[in-house]
Amino acid sequence: MFNGKSILVTGGTGSFGKKFIKVLLEKYKPKKVIVYSRDELKQFEMQQVFNDECMRYFIGDVRDEKRLARAMEGVDYAVHAAALKQVPAAEYNPMECIKTNVQGAQNVIDAAIACNVQKVIALSTDKAANPVNLYGATKLCSDKLFSAANNLVGARPTRFAVVRYGNVVGSRGSVVPFFRKLIAEGAKELPITDPRMTRFWLRLEDGVEFVLKNFQRMQGGEIFIPKIPSMRITDLCEAIAPGVPTKIIGIRPGEKLHEVMCPADLYYDTLEFPDHFVIKPAAPMLGVDYAKNALGEEGRPVSDGFAYDSGSNPHFLTVEELREMNP
Repeated sequence: MFNGKSILVTGGTGSFGKKFIKVLLEKYKPKKVIVYSRDELKQFEMQQVFNDECMRYFIGDVRDEKRLARAMEGVDYAVHAAALKQVPAAEYNPMECIKTNVQGAQNVIDAAIACNVQKVIALSTDKAANPVNLYGATKLCSDKLFSAANNLVGARPTRFAVVRYGNVVGSRGSVVPFFRKLIAEGAKELPITDPRMTRFWLRLEDGVEFVLKNFQRMQGGEIFIPKIPSMRITDLCEAIAPGVPTKIIGIRPGEKLHEVMCPADLYYDTLEFPDHFVIKPAAPMLGVDYAKNALGEEGRPVSDGFAYDSGSNPHFLTVEELREMNP
């Protein structure tokens, strides 16, 4: 699907972007891969590793629609991974988060339509479902923008979809590198917000594969949600630092005990497939049957009041499984 095609990744120097491009170059022979991001140092460092002839590095901000439109000229597929995602920072700097995560999303949409990009997938987060913090609220807005954008394209070929998933193992700014740093510095205890806390848990490579697959599945407007395991924060601590005691510091502003990916309030728009869920768009495209995707896979409506949350997930990782996922 990606052989001979041009692919753009906003936020391409982040954890997801680098892994996505690595897999893309290993499995396909793209015509061009464009990294679109703000940080020249991260781009310089990335160039030392990803220096294939097809690689292009564009310095630009998703807040800049003109620069985005220039970068998207001739692009076939785009992944929107750029975001401000640190929950405390978003609470303290709300308008900056809105400019990047909401206005930036609309700029990506407008540039993609103007440049006749074929397919765009935007990355979302479990924090966008029933959001209680500003970051989650901006990502919900972004999800809604991308889902509704399919009704703006007219006769143009561009289609938009969203991929929503949970915490990524070892991603930049996540809890695993933080815990490891504390242990390396000789910490005698690990700080946790609440011992009851659970999270969805996903390996980065699995997230990348899910996004790649959904380029084939998408018809326009869907929110794709993978079926992935949950973990307990106490089990994660035991996996990383066996026998080290924990210290309860209390839930941070904007944090939940359990994360949600399919809200119960949207059960009537949720479809279950063998390895994933789909939330149908509030304004569906005419003539599209979301119960059967572009690959011919068939889904079925979930039961009344169904919710997919990390606390009631039927699949929890054991301490040993967590240890294997966090080598």
